[in-house]
Amino acid sequence: MAASSLRALRPLTRQTASLLRPIQHRSLNTATAPVLYSAHATVVGARTGHVSSESLNVDLTMAKALGGTGDKGKTNPEELFAAGYGACFQSAMNASAASLGIKMPTKKEDSVVESTVHLVGDMKGLDMGLRVEMKVKVKGLSEGDFEKVVAKAKEVCPYSRATQGNVETKIVTERWE
Repeated sequence: MAASSLRALRPLTRQTASLLRPIQHRSLNTATAPVLYSAHATVVGARTGHVSSESLNVDLTMAKALGGTGDKGKTNPEELFAAGYGACFQSAMNASAASLGIKMPTKKEDSVVESTVHLVGDMKGLDMGLRVEMKVKVKGLSEGDFEKVVAKAKEVCPYSRATQGNVETKIVTERWE
């Protein structure tokens, strides 16, 4: 093969090599990184108690599935985690799209994250953990752009990073026009 042909292939080889490299996660030292925001909550009474913070004031109930009453109008730790993870992931999607030059839908209802947090394991043996399922639905993005946004959001979402390797998380995407 001629030297000029080899030189012509060089950029393509570099591009292919960069695609094959694993995604490099930025290493953030959470012990020394600057604090951007701090949230504080006080819990009294465990799963059947009360949570209060600067902007939150809710009663807790033990889910019926765990032997509790599942009182209406009250919540539990898994619901709070599902809400927090879903909101954080959606914010990470928006930030990721902007960094990739992709325009997310402007209507709030055109981008939806449904999060389900499962408490799994054995309560009697005190061997429990969490499993998360998320359905991410976006209107108006191409399949390729949608995949890029979700992949980048997985890298940058603080909840995704905190649970990586500790919590089984399944994300299903759904586009609609």
